[in-house]
Amino acid sequence: MRDGRTMIEHYSFGRVTCGGKDYASDILVYRGEVSSWWREKGHSVCERDIEALLGQKPAILIIGTGAYGIMRVPKDFRRSIEARNIRLIAERTGEAVRIFNESLSRGEDVAIGMHLTC
Repeated sequence: MRDGRTMIEHYSFGRVTCGGKDYASDILVYRGEVSSWWREKGHSVCERDIEALLGQKPAILIIGTGAYGIMRVPKDFRRSIEARNIRLIAERTGEAVRIFNESLSRGEDVAIGMHLTC
């Protein structure tokens, strides 16, 4: 999974398959690495939730906001990410996965944080 091209094979409510491994909790994926993703405020994302990822400076950051789009991506978070010259895309997780895989297949430097439920 370290080749930087780890595609997301499947997503459904509460489950994702990435790099041939199944996950049942929220994850971050970047440059072939998959890690658990825990947010301070649960259904809202802030910079502290992705500090390690920001240190690696992806060109594109995709946030999967859940199957029904319940997770919030606050305006101050958006401004902060864009100020770092990182393109931010926030979509329901199914759409976020599609965009991530397409971006990865084009060779773009893309990371994703996925909320798997609501």
